[in-house]
Amino acid sequence: MTSILSEDVVRRVRHDRRAFKRRVVVLPAYNAESTLRATIADIPREWVDEIILVDDCSPDRTVEIARELGLTTIAHKVNRGYGGNQKTCYDAALASGADVIFMLHPDYQYDGRLIPAFLNVLELGVCDVMLGSRVRTRRETLAGGMPIWKYFSNRMLTLVENVALGQNLGDFHSGFRCYTREVIETLPYHRFSDDFVFDSQFLAAAAHFGFKIGDAPMPCRYFAEASSINFRRSTTYGLRTLWTIAQYNLQRSGLGRFAIFEPVTGRQGRS
Repeated sequence: MTSILSEDVVRRVRHDRRAFKRRVVVLPAYNAESTLRATIADIPREWVDEIILVDDCSPDRTVEIARELGLTTIAHKVNRGYGGNQKTCYDAALASGADVIFMLHPDYQYDGRLIPAFLNVLELGVCDVMLGSRVRTRRETLAGGMPIWKYFSNRMLTLVENVALGQNLGDFHSGFRCYTREVIETLPYHRFSDDFVFDSQFLAAAAHFGFKIGDAPMPCRYFAEASSINFRRSTTYGLRTLWTIAQYNLQRSGLGRFAIFEPVTGRQGRS
């Protein structure tokens, strides 16, 4: 027996593809001189219009190498922290007219060759935010060099975040992310922390404002030159992430109000 789909169903499935005319990669950098060239070599340049590197007052040759590679380079005069670096990244991307923004750590942990695949998901409108997940399987993740303590802490935090934020992501703590311009313009990211918890606040706010968040597998490399926060700072990051989740739930339940979940220009989000 055959059936004919109604035009309405077909229209809803085959909705218009979003056109991102300007695609920008941002690199929040600190002491990336030994990994920057390899990171840039993996980025498919025909798929991006500009690469912006923001250096957070590195004592090494990161800025010099970035300029040699022809990257748009911004150098902080003082160290502003990981979150502070991303704030400058997104300011610069918006100012350059970016329609879609890829945030990639320049420490060669993540595979920039997958940019076209992630772009396709955003263009189809399936998601507004995409993350590269390092944990397709435990064996692959540990074989890639992720310390076992970091793996288990990642699993526990990701579980809590999924439940609290109503998501189903494999890795909330990835250093490869891409967003539509609307996401960056909507989130009050200048109110977020200048430290590592910026990433957790960003995703919690994206969920609060109703953006669609997804992820896809991405191989990740751990080696001596790749940046990674130590156990003490990871513990601090974990505790601050849990506080961010608590704030999210207090805000959503009406029991509290927090600036990181308040609209920038009176917009109430899409949820």
